[in-house]
Amino acid sequence: MMVTISTWIKENLKGDYQIWTLVAAFSLISIVVVFSATGKMAIMSNGGTLSFLFKHSSLVIMGLVTMYFFHQIDYHKYAQYSNVGVILSIVLLIYTYKYGVSINDARRWLRLPLIGMTFMPSDLAKLSLISNLAAMLAKRQHVQYAIQELWPMIVKIILICACIALTNVSTAVLLFLTCFLLMYFGRVPTEYLAVLIAGIFLAASLLVMTGTGSRIKTARSRITNYIQGIKGKKEKDADKQSSYQIDRSFYAIANGGLFGKGPGRSQQRYFLSQADSDFVYAIIIEEWGFIGGFTVLCMYLWLLYRGMKAVDSSGRAFGGLLSAGLTFSLVIQALVNMGVATGLGPVTGQPLPMLSMGGSSLIFTGMTVGIIIAVSRDKVEDSVLA
Repeated sequence: MMVTISTWIKENLKGDYQIWTLVAAFSLISIVVVFSATGKMAIMSNGGTLSFLFKHSSLVIMGLVTMYFFHQIDYHKYAQYSNVGVILSIVLLIYTYKYGVSINDARRWLRLPLIGMTFMPSDLAKLSLISNLAAMLAKRQHVQYAIQELWPMIVKIILICACIALTNVSTAVLLFLTCFLLMYFGRVPTEYLAVLIAGIFLAASLLVMTGTGSRIKTARSRITNYIQGIKGKKEKDADKQSSYQIDRSFYAIANGGLFGKGPGRSQQRYFLSQADSDFVYAIIIEEWGFIGGFTVLCMYLWLLYRGMKAVDSSGRAFGGLLSAGLTFSLVIQALVNMGVATGLGPVTGQPLPMLSMGGSSLIFTGMTVGIIIAVSRDKVEDSVLA
């Protein structure tokens, strides 16, 4: 049986086996930690204590199946359809701002007809923009940049980020940072990067001054709350819910110590309202201690290293840039989530990729990792042919 499984893995799981191993480890950790973090909801629900375990496990499996499917596709095809994806994303983001489904006072979701499942158009926008940007940069790796060629990139980044910021400021900021890094590694001259920064600053200023967007006020309140917290005082109009969550996150981290309280023994899961998503890292530290939290951090950093290997070793510019951009997107989000849980930044509402409980986010994460593996598979095949 072991020989059969080993043979199946070699024949069907192509690409970077270290990434496959990391994903498998993340999936197992996610199932264990989310099962513990949803203890309060399980007790309050009528579905029983195992209902969330079955639900989350099925979503993790769906994400893995999606990843397996996308790792088999020729990643060059994404360059062909990425521009359509960018245009579709802009339309869906604007529609979501007007008519989307509101969850926890945030209108970021669209409900798919027939199946009833919700998804965030911002996930599609991130995947489409990064793919499109990588494709445009790849064509100009051996020619001198001209501003006429860079305007399409700059305009798309500003439009997508502005549309996302209407309902989700933190996601817009993280996507802009990812695109900026991708353009930097894509050898875009400094003066053009300055134009991009000026353009996004202007767009952000217009949104803030006009009050456009359903989450602008919330984002401003959270930043104010964080700054005042550093100073040792908080404004009266600061986001009290965010402050409460951060305090409870600190309690969880303090309870964890070096080795943690043990699996399923978290106390703060009963007080953290987003213990299974935004603050799952605090639950990890409480139950698994500093050792567990540091291990998870190292796993994300290793994923960053493996994803960035494509930049140095891939003979195809598009593959290297695509892998780098998607890896940046995942790891930056993870670092921001962990930074929020440990008090290094204001509350953002960002889930921890591959570990937090989620629905469509796990599917899109599976797509993202599948594409990264597809690029690494291309490198492996090239080395074999050589």
